[in-house]
Amino acid sequence: MKKFLIVGLGNIGDAYANTRHNIGFQVLDALAKDQDSRFETEKLGDISRFRHKGRTFILVKPSTYMNLSGKAVKYWMTQEKILAENICIVTDDVHIDFGSIRIKTSGSAGGHNGLKDIQEKLNTQQYNRFRFGVGGNYSKGRQADFVLGQWTKEEESKLIERIPIATNAILSFGTDGINNTMNKFNGK
Repeated sequence: MKKFLIVGLGNIGDAYANTRHNIGFQVLDALAKDQDSRFETEKLGDISRFRHKGRTFILVKPSTYMNLSGKAVKYWMTQEKILAENICIVTDDVHIDFGSIRIKTSGSAGGHNGLKDIQEKLNTQQYNRFRFGVGGNYSKGRQADFVLGQWTKEEESKLIERIPIATNAILSFGTDGINNTMNKFNGK
């Protein structure tokens, strides 16, 4: 049976809930809910497991805070004996228009500290990443305030339709493969 590790990046705590930086947590929460699966606190994060079309999906919301996400990714990858090709990291991206999706199999961290830590801990840039665009509507030097800021009412209303597309892309990754998923969902 194939297993897939899906890691949503974010920061724990009420102060970070509903912020742009926590879109990884939001997408995983929606996916777990759709699959009638619950998160339980385990080592280095909240974990949810479910089966879909003969595959096992292990969802991880690290408790290590965004900039130290690599520790949780490496631990759960080793613990569950999951190959790098079966890992997908879900994160925010200020370089992509709000709500757009970009899925890649490798690449740089693009200035994202969570991805930098993952690359450092895994010692590779060869892992799947699912970038959810949060837009870049901020003044120079205000990126941290922007990503740690709450969604606007307009953004929240659009997330209702965008998050299900993201959860479908994750299921597609496990069932249809990364290339088919990129072809189907990139730019959506």
